[in-house]
Amino acid sequence: MPVRLTPENLDEIAATGIAVPTYDRDGITTGIVHFGVGGFHRAHQAMVVDRLLQQGEARDFGICGVGVLEQDRRMAAAMDEQGGLYTLVLKHPDGTRESRVVGSIVEYLLAVDDPDAVVEKMAHPDTRIVSLTITEGGYNFDHVTGEFVADEPGVASDLRGDAPPRTVFGLVVEALRRRRDRGLAPFTVMSCDNIQGNGHVARQMFTSYARLQDPSFAHWMDEHVSFPNSMVDRITPVTADEDRAWVRDELGIEDAWPVVAEPFFQWVLEDDHPAGRPRYEDADVQLVDDVEPYELMKLRLLNASHQGLCYFGYLSGYRYAHEATQDEAIATFLRRYMDEEASPTLHPVPGIDLDDYQATLIERFRNPEVRDTLARLCAESSDRIPKWLLPVVRENLVSGGPVTLSAGIVASWARYAEGADEDGQPIQVVDRLADRLTATARRQREDRLAFLQDRQVFGDLIDDERFVAAYRDALDGLLDEGAHATVTRLSRS
Repeated sequence: MPVRLTPENLDEIAATGIAVPTYDRDGITTGIVHFGVGGFHRAHQAMVVDRLLQQGEARDFGICGVGVLEQDRRMAAAMDEQGGLYTLVLKHPDGTRESRVVGSIVEYLLAVDDPDAVVEKMAHPDTRIVSLTITEGGYNFDHVTGEFVADEPGVASDLRGDAPPRTVFGLVVEALRRRRDRGLAPFTVMSCDNIQGNGHVARQMFTSYARLQDPSFAHWMDEHVSFPNSMVDRITPVTADEDRAWVRDELGIEDAWPVVAEPFFQWVLEDDHPAGRPRYEDADVQLVDDVEPYELMKLRLLNASHQGLCYFGYLSGYRYAHEATQDEAIATFLRRYMDEEASPTLHPVPGIDLDDYQATLIERFRNPEVRDTLARLCAESSDRIPKWLLPVVRENLVSGGPVTLSAGIVASWARYAEGADEDGQPIQVVDRLADRLTATARRQREDRLAFLQDRQVFGDLIDDERFVAAYRDALDGLLDEGAHATVTRLSRS
């Protein structure tokens, strides 16, 4: 019989040979409050703190997870039932797996039930870091202007101030206000999301929210609160029922929400934590003065390449990233995009051989054990494409560099957004703008540029003749010849 994963059962689980926390979890102080406890945080930042705890370090930096949305109730239940414990399974390409139980999350709070408890946790003197994995869309800024969107319903409600705050902006700013009023130093706000200059973006968005409430407090935040930049990298697919079944049947652990990930791990972090931080460097985190070269490398090579394979792959009949990347036409297309369009826009990356990094990316995408779904990679494209791919396009348009392959990726998104595959089977388009995007995509059969005319997503790209010509050519191929024929042609052009 499998053993339920709980603190009380750790000795029984350890007796089977599975690595479990050997540190005293009861004596850990919460020093980090984290918004967005999903698979990625648990495969990355929480894993790092767990490693430090195993080494006898970071006992003042246990993690309190926070859920802000009603949909976070499932995670709250899993965290509560298991005392914050979960199983992390690393899947190697050769089929071997590494498993351990992680214990660094020692609390979990659900803001929809008790927002004041969340604010008070952050306002507590023990809290030194508030970290974020709230997704690319969670920062609430306009893709074209870059400005904070004040009329988003949740934000507008928080700004009225007639109820406790419910958004991450309202909660964090209120906690900082209480700390200032109580004479406490502010915590560090540490973004770990896939956005260029994520610390700069977090600073702009949180202070913009504060400025709408109290300009003088926004000025205090700008003067006193640190927002370090970071780059985080580990492919972490959505936990599937088969993953839960494997943990149950092979490890003998009944875990409501295990995490699976690839073995590769990288975290590059700006060393700017005036309130204090764990010794991250003791767990293979790179502490640097300038994160930008690393983050541009990751966003424009890994993340943008994910967009390059997901739509073409899905429309070609594949459903997993490894299947699509094992198709030589798609793999060649991705490598050419990296070599010819993305890499020329990068700065030198200290300690990194870009040719080797790109080859490693293809191998990581091909890992058959990870089983990363193309549907996951295709989701929330209106938040991802403008942040990961379009900066490459714009730099190449200015420099005179090539844009053919990037335009092909945008066109493949447009075709996918129609909401039906090449056999007429429905596609569930998961995007905050899904209704609008699908409506415009379905008009492109008559008006090839209908999708590209959305200036809220694409800005002025519709006005650039060189990009429009490449986009139209790719879209013509997608609609007339099909996805695989088009990506094959583009890979050879």
